[in-house]
Amino acid sequence: MRKNLLRVVGGLIALLVLIQLLPFGRDHTNPPVTGEPAWPSPEVRALAVRACFDCHSNESKWPWYSHVAPVSWLVTNHVKEGRRELNFSEFDRTQKHAKDAAEELREGEMPMKGYVVLHSEAKLTDDEKKQLSDAFAAMFGAK
Repeated sequence: MRKNLLRVVGGLIALLVLIQLLPFGRDHTNPPVTGEPAWPSPEVRALAVRACFDCHSNESKWPWYSHVAPVSWLVTNHVKEGRRELNFSEFDRTQKHAKDAAEELREGEMPMKGYVVLHSEAKLTDDEKKQLSDAFAAMFGAK
């Protein structure tokens, strides 16, 4: 029994080492900022930076765990998807999902709960959430 357990654990460790060699999930580039929305105040922008920019801008911070597979695969996928849905760094092009930002914030869909667990600075108070969602509604129109 113990021998089998050691084999399984050894196999899992070997698998974790091997998947580090896969090239997927390693694209941690931050393209240039080409245009931001017209922020109503520096405070609103600061709230968005704190709670949204890691996934919804070209100014993502890539923590150490974003370099370790298989977590790197998830993080890279979330950032790519987030940038595709709404990118605060590319407001020189149409952001068709910007109008959804206020509602998703009010309904607690954003920031994602798993993100807030790892990034406590992204947790917004009720007042901050209201301030940011009201600003998004005014900036982008509400759904």
